[in-house]
Amino acid sequence: MTELVVRALTEHDTVLFTSLSGPALVGRAAFGHSYVPVHEGGEYRPDWTWVALREGTVVARAAWWGGPDDASPKVLDWFDFADGEQEAAARLLRTAPFRTEYSLLAPPGWRRQPDVRAAVEARLAAAAAGGLEPLVERYRYEWTPGCGLPERPGRLVFRPEPDDTVVRDVIRRTMDGTLDAHDRKNIAEHGLEAALDDALDFLQWLPSPRAWWKLACTPEGEPVGIQVPARNPTGPCVGYIGVVPEQRGHGYAHDLLVECTHDLVAEGATRIAAATDQGNFPMAANFAKAGYPISQERIDLVP
Repeated sequence: MTELVVRALTEHDTVLFTSLSGPALVGRAAFGHSYVPVHEGGEYRPDWTWVALREGTVVARAAWWGGPDDASPKVLDWFDFADGEQEAAARLLRTAPFRTEYSLLAPPGWRRQPDVRAAVEARLAAAAAGGLEPLVERYRYEWTPGCGLPERPGRLVFRPEPDDTVVRDVIRRTMDGTLDAHDRKNIAEHGLEAALDDALDFLQWLPSPRAWWKLACTPEGEPVGIQVPARNPTGPCVGYIGVVPEQRGHGYAHDLLVECTHDLVAEGATRIAAATDQGNFPMAANFAKAGYPISQERIDLVP
């Protein structure tokens, strides 16, 4: 087999990225996303985009993404390769200087579709050979007005909280016994305060107002949790839903999710993205109850 060349793209040859053809069964292309570099008005930087070539032909590609003010990429968005080029794809990941999470997108029920399942499993094997390991499978949801606006249960009182110390304390308490795999991993590896820092850094990074965040209390004033309506770089989303341990068992996460949905609709949202771990059965049930349909399944891999 001819020598493999692995390198980053430049502004002058980003057309190489789209030269890799094949059935778009999984990944971002399967859901209508396009690769557009920043110098053409898109969001992908050529120096964060890498390809593997044989005799000038692209046999594997990867594109990392970060916000416009980020000094380094936050996530691996695109990872594709030609038939028989799994090792080239793994070498690409090992050679590129980025070590970020990779979220592999697949249609709902992908295990029941043989061709899609084969595509997922091939990417998982290549990613594993490239230095990544699966962390968790998640559901992605997308609410639209056609789903119906869920009725507010009316059991809780919601209010903004400008004091970051108070908010930090509430989120800290919601992390006690969390079912979220990312938070559990961060707590196990770095401790609770570091995991809390990471969660808050993400919420503050989102391009939506801090004033949208709301604490929830019972009518008697007992703290229940927090809900964060937000916008990510592509649109409105459910940023965070958390209930403190002593208030669990009452279904309050549903109340928080419903309030979050109403808040985002009041801000003009016509689509709301959200996600939860597949193993977080209570939260998955709350999304179903609030009328959020599953639009994608997602496998998150980490270095």
